[in-house]
Amino acid sequence: MNWKLKKKYTTLLEQEKGYVKKNWGTDNTVCLAYPHYYRTGMSNLGFQTVYKIFNEQPSFLCERVFLPAAGDEAEFATRPRADFFSIENQKPIAEFDILAFSLSFENDYPNILTMLELAGIPLTADMRSEDYPLVVGGGIAATLNPEPIAGFFDLFILGEAEESLPVFARIFEEARLCGLCRKDMLIEMQKKLPQAYVPGLYDVKYCTDSRIKAVEAIVPGMPARIKISPIKDINSFCTEEVISAPQTEMEDMCLIEVNRGCARSCRFCAASFIYRPVRFRSFEKIAAAIDRGLLKKKKIGLVGTAVSDHPELSRICEYVLAQQGQAGIGSLRADKINEAIVRLLKANGIETVALAPEAGSQRLRDLLRKGVTEEDILRAAELLIENEIVNLRLYFMIGLPTETEKDIDAIIGLTKNIQHSAMLRTAGKRIFRSITLSINQFIPKPSTPLQWCALGDVNSAGKKIKKIVSAFGPDKQIKVIHDVPKWNYVQALLSLGDRKVGEILLAAHRLSGNWAQALKEVNVNADFYVYRRKQFDEILPWDIVDLGTTKKALINECKKALL
Repeated sequence: MNWKLKKKYTTLLEQEKGYVKKNWGTDNTVCLAYPHYYRTGMSNLGFQTVYKIFNEQPSFLCERVFLPAAGDEAEFATRPRADFFSIENQKPIAEFDILAFSLSFENDYPNILTMLELAGIPLTADMRSEDYPLVVGGGIAATLNPEPIAGFFDLFILGEAEESLPVFARIFEEARLCGLCRKDMLIEMQKKLPQAYVPGLYDVKYCTDSRIKAVEAIVPGMPARIKISPIKDINSFCTEEVISAPQTEMEDMCLIEVNRGCARSCRFCAASFIYRPVRFRSFEKIAAAIDRGLLKKKKIGLVGTAVSDHPELSRICEYVLAQQGQAGIGSLRADKINEAIVRLLKANGIETVALAPEAGSQRLRDLLRKGVTEEDILRAAELLIENEIVNLRLYFMIGLPTETEKDIDAIIGLTKNIQHSAMLRTAGKRIFRSITLSINQFIPKPSTPLQWCALGDVNSAGKKIKKIVSAFGPDKQIKVIHDVPKWNYVQALLSLGDRKVGEILLAAHRLSGNWAQALKEVNVNADFYVYRRKQFDEILPWDIVDLGTTKKALINECKKALL
C-alpha cells in the first residue's frame, strides 16, 4: 500500500465538500479519470458534472483519479499496480468495472497512456480481456475527433453527457445482468446508444496517398455515422460545482454554467459548432444555482461559451451582488460591453477583464467572422479603464490563414493604441496597471470552416512571437505570454490526425515523452496531417462524427473566408 498517497487522499477528502463516498460493493463501479493534475481536473465543470451523473444512478458508484502530481510519478515505478488507486475508497483502478476518461484537451492525450500503465491496464483495446475495466472516453476533444486515440478506448460517448450517460448506465447494467461478454456488450452499446462510438467495430481503409478511402462497419446494423444530438432544454438540469475542493485553479469560486453554444459561429471556434444551437439558462434556474453556490463560497464564476450574450447578464450580476456575493466572468465580447455591465463588474470587485480581438487587423477579424471592429475594442477598453478596471488581458492568434507581417504589426499597433488610450484616461487620476497579451498559434479544429487549413510553420510562428515580445520588451506595463510553438505541432497532430497517429502516441509514451524521437521512429508522416491543406472532397478522420452541420455549409464558409 502506498501510504504516502493514501494519506494525501485522506487529507484531500477532509478538505473537500460535496464528494460522494458510497460503500464499496455497489454492483457497477466507475473510476472517473482526468488526465491531468488534481488542481486542474477539479476546476473542470464537465468533469464534476459526469461525477454527479454517475453517482445519481442508483446502482452505480463513481470515484475519481488524476494524473499523479509532478514528482510523485517516479514513485510508482517500483511499486505494484495496486498502489495507483481512487481517491474516495482508495481502490486499485484495475478493480473498477469502468474507467471513464474526461477529455477536454488534446495535449492531455499522452497522460491517458501514463495512467493506463500505472493502473496495469493494457494500453490498447484489442489487448484487454474480460478481466479489465471497460475504458470509456468522452468530452469535447474526443467529440471533435476521436480517431487519434481510437485504439486506446473500448468505447466513446460523444457530445453532451446529461442525457446519454444515464442511458449508457442502463445498457451497461442490463448487459451485465444478461452475462454478455465484452464484445457483445459493445455491440449493444453501438446499436442502442445513439452517441456511442465503438472504434473496434469500424474498419478504416486508406488510399495509396494515405488519405482515407472509406470507413466501414465490420458488424451489420451499425450506424454509418455517429449523430450527436444537442440537449434541447438545459433548464431541465443544473450544471454547477458539485465538489468544493482545495488547492485548485478555481478554489475561491463556485462555477455555474449559464449557457451552451454560441450564435456567433466564428470560423475558427470549435465550441461554436459542437454545442449548437445556442441555449441560455433561465434567470430563475441561475438564481437558484447562485443561492446554492453562495452557501459554499462568496464568489460565483459564470461559465459558458457566450456568457456576455446572455440576455439577462446584468440582472444575474445584480442578483449576485444583492446576495452579498461577487460574480466572476472569464471574458467578454468587446461589442457587448456597456456602461451598465462595466459598473456591475466594478461593483463585483473585478479588476481584470479579458477581451479576445483574436487578430490585430480588421481583414483577419473579418476572415474569422469575429464580428468586432477596432472601434468596438477601443471603446470597450476605454469604458473598462474609466471605471477603474485596472488590468486588461487581450487574446490574439498568430499563424492565421493568409496572415502577413502587416497583420503582426497590427497586433502591436492595436495594443499600443489601447495602452495610449488608457494612459490618457488615467493620467493624474488613477493608476492603470497592466495589459497582458496572450499570444497563441492558430490550430485548425475539426468540424469548423477552417478545418481544411494547414498549421502555420512553427519556426515562423516563433519568429512572430519574438517580434511581438521585442516590441514591448522594455515596457513594464505590457506583459506578453505565449505558448511554445513546437508543442503546437504536437497539438495539431493530435487534433487533426487519424488512427495512424496513435502509433506515434504509443512511441512517444514508450520514449518518455521524446516526441522528436517518436516522429523519427514511427513510419507515419506527421506533416501529412499538420502541414497539408486538405481537399474539400476527401474523407476527413472525424467525418465519422455528425455534429449536425453539413460539410457543404462548412465548405461554403471556408470559401467565403479564403477565396
